[in-house]
Amino acid sequence: MKVPSFEWDEAKNTLNKRKHRVSFYEAQHAFVDSKRVIAEDRAHSQKEQRYYCFGSNEEGTGVLTVRFTYRSGYMRIIGADYWRKGKRIYEQANSI
Repeated sequence: MKVPSFEWDEAKNTLNKRKHRVSFYEAQHAFVDSKRVIAEDRAHSQKEQRYYCFGSNEEGTGVLTVRFTYRSGYMRIIGADYWRKGKRIYEQANSI
């Protein structure tokens, strides 16, 4: 599997770590989860299309919700957290 290239704003990463205790480096792991779910962020009103990735963290102990967009060939991480709603979406999509 080809590993996507990521980028992010380091100041936003620092803020995200402080607020949600999740680094954007850590958030990348959600994308390599073979059971990940990608969803369009239809509530985002700006010109740039945004998405969510719901996927397992590196340890497999939680489900991350990662907000991102595509810019210049990169996946740009905008935010990451452990959302209950994201976990519910992930579990529903992966139920048998």
